[in-house]
Amino acid sequence: MDIWHCDAVGIYSDVQGATGENFLRGYQTTDASGVASFTTIYPGWYTGRAVHIHVKVRLFDSANNVTTEATTQIFFDDAVSDAVFRSAAPYSSRPARDTRNGADGTYGNRTVLLASLQVDAVAGYSGTFPLAVRVGQVNAG
Repeated sequence: MDIWHCDAVGIYSDVQGATGENFLRGYQTTDASGVASFTTIYPGWYTGRAVHIHVKVRLFDSANNVTTEATTQIFFDDAVSDAVFRSAAPYSSRPARDTRNGADGTYGNRTVLLASLQVDAVAGYSGTFPLAVRVGQVNAG
């Protein structure tokens, strides 16, 4: 499983002036139960998109060929994003974001794409996102 997202000011690594850098990108092999765990920062935003994390899942056969590939995005409750962006630097140094979930063409009001977050006053946010893939389907992109 791979994940990637932009930083607090809306920049992705290896693009947009950050060419050759590799931050907020990672991959993990799932455990025997199909679970992967990532630690990252709260994603930022950029013009025209709601707050999201990209996710790609690949399954391989015994010869290491990709047999299944699925790509999606995880979104975050607008109220949680508002609270983070209002109270935490460097998020709070930016103007208000221009796109909320309801206006994001990828989100399309599909609440199944919302991460379930828990708040810890010391550790911050933790979340879970169950993901199922259709075995045998490979989608480019």
